[in-house]
Amino acid sequence: MTIKRHQPGQRLSQAAEYGNLVFLAGIVADDGALDVKGQTKQIVDKIDKLLAAAGSNKSKILSAQIWVADIRYYADMNSVWDPWIDPANPPARACIESRLANPAFKVEIMCVAAK
Repeated sequence: MTIKRHQPGQRLSQAAEYGNLVFLAGIVADDGALDVKGQTKQIVDKIDKLLAAAGSNKSKILSAQIWVADIRYYADMNSVWDPWIDPANPPARACIESRLANPAFKVEIMCVAAK
C-alpha cells in the first residue's frame, strides 16, 4: 500500500492516507485571536476540507483527540463540536486539558477517519 500525504511541511503533514484510513495532524485555528468557539469553528472547517481532499468526511471519523488549553473551555468547544459532528456517527473521543504549543491556541483537534 502507498502512503499519500496532504499539505506536507518540514515538520509534519496536515493529513496522511494509508489504505482506507486518513490520519489528521493536530489541527489548530489560523487565527489565535479568536475565542474558543471561533477557534473550534475554524478547526472543524479545516477538518472538513482535509477529509474531503482525502475522500472522506466527518461521518467517517473513527476517533478524535481534543486538547483544550484550559478545561473551562470544554463547554464552549462542545457548543461548536456537538452540532458539527454527524449525530448518527459520533466518533470515539477524548478531551483533555493541556498547554498547547502556542499560547494563542485554545483548542487542538486530531482525528483518524475511514475513507
